Amino acid sequence: VQLQASGGGLVQVGGSLRLSCAASGRTFSSYDMGWFRQAPGKEREFVGGISRSGGRTYYADSMKGRFTISRDNAENTMYLQMNSLKPEDTAVYYCAAARAILYGQVVAGYGSSYDYWGQGTQVTVSS
Repeated sequence: VQLQASGGGLVQVGGSLRLSCAASGRTFSSYDMGWFRQAPGKEREFVGGISRSGGRTYYADSMKGRFTISRDNAENTMYLQMNSLKPEDTAVYYCAAARAILYGQVVAGYGSSYDYWGQGTQVTVSS
């Protein structure tokens, strides 16, 4: 599967953005999906994940209550709704797909659990 993230941009503190991750192919619903981010000079950070059906989501603690992951399998697209943005949310955001991942692996947030990656989209939050 090929992934393409989009929707990034410049937003003020407290603002909102919705990122999209479009997947190629007809098997999108067979992949568990995740979002990661990487800020300059920092390691890649797990944002959250969503199950194949979209019925189960998991978020890193710093994202809970502010970020929401959803997916539309009919449109082969995953979304990341980001609200109450903070300067520390500034990063390149990546979407990823996993052929098979256990819930414990999702919780652990290891990037190595995901098999396919999009190219990333820049989010900049200005204060």
